[in-house]
Amino acid sequence: MGKIRIENVIRPGSTYAVDETKYEAMKKAYLAVLPAEEPGLTPVEIRTRLTPFLPEDLFPGGAKAGWWAKAVQLDLEAKGVVARAKGSPVRLFKA
Repeated sequence: MGKIRIENVIRPGSTYAVDETKYEAMKKAYLAVLPAEEPGLTPVEIRTRLTPFLPEDLFPGGAKAGWWAKAVQLDLEAKGVVARAKGSPVRLFKA
């Protein structure tokens, strides 16, 4: 696989090229741990649950998982797949 263009909910209209294999692996893991209902999980709670779902060859020991989790989060928010619950702290769930 090559590159894939992703969006960023914070910067509408901008896209970024990232590694498609890592993106798809993180997206699968992210959606596996993300609850379907509010109140959802905080980004820190999500990151702590991701490692068992990540391929070791792409994310050895969870390396770089934080950056990829954030990139996937912002892309999926921009696409309407992930939503934020109202209030603070930020809590995310499947839209």
